[in-house]
Amino acid sequence: MKYNELTFQGRNAVLEAFRSGKTIDKLFILDGCQDGPIKSIVREARKTDVIINYVDKERLDRLAGTGHHQGVVAIGAAYEYAEVDDILDAARNKGEAPFIFILDEIEDPHNLGAIIRTANLAGAHGVIIPKRRAVGLTATVAKTSAGAINYTPVAKVTNIAQTIEELKKQGLWFVCADMGGETMYNLNLTGPIGLVIGNEGNGVSRLVKDKCDFIASIPMKGDIDSLNASVAAGVLAYEIVRQRTM
Repeated sequence: MKYNELTFQGRNAVLEAFRSGKTIDKLFILDGCQDGPIKSIVREARKTDVIINYVDKERLDRLAGTGHHQGVVAIGAAYEYAEVDDILDAARNKGEAPFIFILDEIEDPHNLGAIIRTANLAGAHGVIIPKRRAVGLTATVAKTSAGAINYTPVAKVTNIAQTIEELKKQGLWFVCADMGGETMYNLNLTGPIGLVIGNEGNGVSRLVKDKCDFIASIPMKGDIDSLNASVAAGVLAYEIVRQRTM
């Protein structure tokens, strides 16, 4: 299956993309550009809570692939985002305790795609990603997911820590991956659960980690001290699967 990531450039094209309801991941505007048409685009963007990035001309030229962008470029998602409630509904419809992946600033599209694929195969009901400092549903993500993106809903939220708090009110509890935690085999990973995986370089942020109920570590016997984010997600996910099916 072929996934198309849309790039809209030029003021009319970007404005029409917003007004026609296209799913826009990110909006880039030339720093200092604040004329009437740009202000109209910003107003439309704020209605959908899209992240607005003010950048220099060199970066905007690279994004557009041309200098004819009129000071604005919008990146459209390759796939529609779900809502968090859609993920909870998916669990209810299956009569299962919710199992959700929460990703804290995953930046590599191959990692995100691989994690979505793992989430699907592990029976997770959905994936939640942040709007800022993280990759969205690009064509590379969709391709790397090997089709799983068609079956596993992905929601994008403004604040991961706040979302965790809201999901706790729905009865979920949360475990995050961190080398300083308790060995995963010693933890009870059953019931309604959210698995939190952190950034490729920095791991789970302090604020998000503080919201988690448990911190799980993966036993490692080699000469290096960390796993790729998508591999760590897979290892922990299948320990959750093992415990949920015992």
